[in-house]
Amino acid sequence: MAVLEIRDLHVSVETDQGTKPILKGVDLTIREGETHAIMGPNGSGKSTLAYTIAGHPKYTVESGTITLDGEDVLAMSVDERARAGLFLAMQYPVEIPGVTVTNFLRTAKTAVDGEAPAVRSWIKDVRESMSNLRMDSSFAERNVNEGFSGGEKKRHEILQLELLKPTFAVLDETDSGLDVDALKIVSEGVNRAKENTGLGVLLITHYTRILRYIKPDFVHVFVAGKVAEQGGPELADRLEDEGYDRYLSDAPVA
Repeated sequence: MAVLEIRDLHVSVETDQGTKPILKGVDLTIREGETHAIMGPNGSGKSTLAYTIAGHPKYTVESGTITLDGEDVLAMSVDERARAGLFLAMQYPVEIPGVTVTNFLRTAKTAVDGEAPAVRSWIKDVRESMSNLRMDSSFAERNVNEGFSGGEKKRHEILQLELLKPTFAVLDETDSGLDVDALKIVSEGVNRAKENTGLGVLLITHYTRILRYIKPDFVHVFVAGKVAEQGGPELADRLEDEGYDRYLSDAPVA
């Protein structure tokens, strides 16, 4: 069983005011087939964790480790992390003018697998995934994220997830900007990927509404760059009722 382990992770970012510590000793273990929800107020370090796992150069790891089945993730380049089985669905997916969705997906699949997929089965898989995500066939010939609505961008992220078949997926506020119908469709895509591949999911969110569709095994509350509390799905229900005030009143001033 594949395991993604984060140990005593400290991460900083450069700002106009100098180096700012963001993560201040994060410990987290995610096993294949598990769904972990990370919740917390704005500025608590949730997205920093996501981008550090993916290898964004903006963030500097000061100390600590991230390993995937014992292999040092921090020593890997961004593309090596993808080939190792890590996937990031971004909160704000970028536009890629001049590159169609079809070409992007096939290029990504070839890069991750080390060989191009067989054309006939690939076309079948793409069409089936697009249909499941309620995406019009014309979508495949549009440029990546160019002129896409918020919902279309998120569906495209989950389309990548279904087709690339990673071992672990980090979903950074996938629910932001989605209406009720789009939220349900996107959530169904995540659940489908998990059922088909045994995917491990790290789901970052402010709200519990997506957790009605993607059921977490574990919930972790992030406050001031650390895990303030963790538990099962019942913790998310409590956060819905109580909010984050009691954590913030106890949090140290940065």
